[in-house]
Amino acid sequence: MNRDRCRPKSKCVPGVTRHLRIRGEKFALGPEPWLMGILNVTPDSFSDGGKFLAAEAAVERALELVEQGAEIIDIGGESTRPGSRSTPLEEELKRIIPVVRKVRRQTSAYISIDTRKSRVARAALDEGADLINDISALRHDPEMARVVASYQVPVVLMHMLGEPENMQASPHYNNLLFDLKYFFLTRIREASQAGIAEDCLILDPGIGFGKTVEDNLKIINNLDYYQGLKRPILIGPSRKSFLGKILGTGPENRLEGTIAAVILSYLRGAIIFRVHDVKEVKRALQVAESIVKEIKVAGQDA
Repeated sequence: MNRDRCRPKSKCVPGVTRHLRIRGEKFALGPEPWLMGILNVTPDSFSDGGKFLAAEAAVERALELVEQGAEIIDIGGESTRPGSRSTPLEEELKRIIPVVRKVRRQTSAYISIDTRKSRVARAALDEGADLINDISALRHDPEMARVVASYQVPVVLMHMLGEPENMQASPHYNNLLFDLKYFFLTRIREASQAGIAEDCLILDPGIGFGKTVEDNLKIINNLDYYQGLKRPILIGPSRKSFLGKILGTGPENRLEGTIAAVILSYLRGAIIFRVHDVKEVKRALQVAESIVKEIKVAGQDA
């Protein structure tokens, strides 16, 4: 038996190409993985809260992430760590908009806005943002779907059980993988009914958002289960607490765990990776992608 190739029944499904419409153009996303660099302009995010709260520091960090290889910069002005409370609208606008405006002037990289609020999304899109990353999957603010549809931009639909304030209070699923798939099918249908094109949808299973350690591991190991939805899959394991529980480390010492989770997610079919450590993760993915290409070539020659 040749153990060096991806067999038809294996979970190894890297290099999946999906179509995505962004900046008014439809193009193929993949097989090369994309990096979404995290830029938290908040005082209380779990990993880097306060480091980039000042607009000048945030812009400098955004450009650094682009230099390191991020295709997307994900700017967020509201912490959604477990137990966090909602940030007032005006405060979120104050944190995000000046940064978006300055970053847009200095880079052509895609800008994503991590928000649940339609007014924040609209203001950021008016300043040149390219997509919306909504952890509530358009459920928190009834106007969000209309904003996304009217601007014809991509939106990340993330699964979350409950709200950030209570999502880690004994999360439970009847059938984890199926429950998430049903959630995505429902959100895709409702997004379509709101006028959002299917090729503007990105799916995120929400690692750490209403999930136990075992749930997170099971999702990553079974991402291929969601390939039938035919949408790009985004995964965000960066520095998450499930890695800390495995490794026994704080957020600042979870790089190796993040890389391991990203590589396994890539092998299971994820194509966009939301991370803090862009340079290190990108280099690891370059190696993984090269190995996978070699496996595919060997399989074709066998």
